[in-house]
Amino acid sequence: MSRPRAQLTLGEQLGRMSQLAEELRLQIDSLQPSLLRARLALPGGTIEGLRHLSGTLRVLQKSVQEAELELRNLQALADVGRVVNSSLNLTTVLNEVIDTIIRLTGAERAFLMLRNEQEEMDTVVARNWEKESLASGEYEVSRRIVGQVVAEGEAVLTTNAQADPRFTGFDSVIAYNLRSIVCVPLKVKGSLTGVIYADNRVQEGLFSERERALLLAFADQAAVALDNARLFDSVRRTLGEVTELKNLMEDVFASIASGVITADVQGVVTLCNQAAEAILNRSKGSLLGSSLADWLTNLAPDLERKIQSVQQEDQRYLSVEVHPQVDARGPLSLIFNLTPLKAAGQATRGVAIVVDDLTETRRLEAQRRLFERMVSPAVIDALDPDSLELGGRRTEITTLFADIRGFTSFSEATDPETLVSVLNSYLAWAARSILEEEGTIDKFLGDAVMAWFNAPIPQPDHTLRAVRAALAIREGILALHQDMPPEFQLSFGVGIHSGEALLGLVGTQERLEYTAIGDSVNTAKRLQENAARGQILISKISVGNVRGLVDLKEVPPILAAGKQQPIPAYEVLGLKGD
Repeated sequence: MSRPRAQLTLGEQLGRMSQLAEELRLQIDSLQPSLLRARLALPGGTIEGLRHLSGTLRVLQKSVQEAELELRNLQALADVGRVVNSSLNLTTVLNEVIDTIIRLTGAERAFLMLRNEQEEMDTVVARNWEKESLASGEYEVSRRIVGQVVAEGEAVLTTNAQADPRFTGFDSVIAYNLRSIVCVPLKVKGSLTGVIYADNRVQEGLFSERERALLLAFADQAAVALDNARLFDSVRRTLGEVTELKNLMEDVFASIASGVITADVQGVVTLCNQAAEAILNRSKGSLLGSSLADWLTNLAPDLERKIQSVQQEDQRYLSVEVHPQVDARGPLSLIFNLTPLKAAGQATRGVAIVVDDLTETRRLEAQRRLFERMVSPAVIDALDPDSLELGGRRTEITTLFADIRGFTSFSEATDPETLVSVLNSYLAWAARSILEEEGTIDKFLGDAVMAWFNAPIPQPDHTLRAVRAALAIREGILALHQDMPPEFQLSFGVGIHSGEALLGLVGTQERLEYTAIGDSVNTAKRLQENAARGQILISKISVGNVRGLVDLKEVPPILAAGKQQPIPAYEVLGLKGD
């Protein structure tokens, strides 16, 4: 069934008109004898005119068909251009380009190859006339022809590769029985990045210069598609990396223990992290967009002046400690670091503030200072909080007991405030004398002090240190008396003994005390209990450690409570040579 005239192309219509003119000429020519017998004659030149009309129509048909083919190719190029401009998916774009090449050229197969980092050609698209992607085992192309196009940068066209003398000796042409081949370079910004290769292994003479020109035009389209898609893929990867880095920076920023705040040159807060919210007890919403001056004035007035200096003079202020009163948090100890916020060109864009909350640290430091006034620093350093256990170890120490004489009667006649003041004066002097000799103060027992030497730090001259500490107590008390009324002038009695004791933690897990326990400790206390005002008694065992270094006076043995035998003792008069 013939198609309706409205569905025929102009070229097809001209062809039909040429055929009808030729048929009419033949019919008239066959009727010439009949017309002569009937003495009828056609106008002169009718037959020749019909022959000329038929020929003219055939020429027009060919021209129109060529124009229609060109129009179809241009339309195909426009369609590919729309695909290139409407999609940035490289696979979608290139598949459409290759399928269009196959449809317009009549190729059996078409390939797009791109140069890899090793300067070799990798096939990225391989399609057949059925719009199917080819398996890698079907990549039977002439690598020699591809290599020639890559090397010379010029297109190659052959209508029969088997008979083309240019390809004599090309094994792939013979082995794969290749016939019609066209291969064009793919260039991006003047640089050859790949090729488009199309062939037909059955038909000869399939491709002409028109197909070569068409394929070159398609190569330009493919180059645009490839460049855009690669650029898009690069931007997408970069965006992904930037997004990942941004998320990482936000996580790091949120995890920083220090508060971080930035403000622009007008002093408007542009950024803050969670730590800043917690330290300043302000929400992110109330900080962002606010003026630094609005809340710094109440927090620490001096900071506002420093921030102005940072912005105007590029001045840096590090470790600025302030002690503000913050609602719901009370008094705080904050450390501020103020630095200029610089752009890439080193222009100041504002100020960066890093704030650290040292409130807890300062509180612990104050507690330690207080603890050091109650316990020897050497003991504190020797204790490991992570391995505290009840019990101790045996070690040789020299124990010193010092007790204020007459304190009981003095306390009965003195008001509590005055009593505590006087007591602290005496005990402070005793403690100072012991610590100067690097002794360890165990405890204060009312109006008495207990200390030992040779632990936790070994001291070969521990007994001599105890003697020097006792003498310093006695001499210091005399100096103290010069600024006291007679009724406040009290004296110490001191006892010193050396021996083995158990040093360690005593008590419970809830309440611990680091102390020394043993008979040697009890002996020192008994000596102290029997010492007179200003007297220093030392046991015979301790004398053996300081013989020749200390002036001594033998005293009668001490009959001490709890002791079966009297304690041989001596009175310390002073150091030899003093």
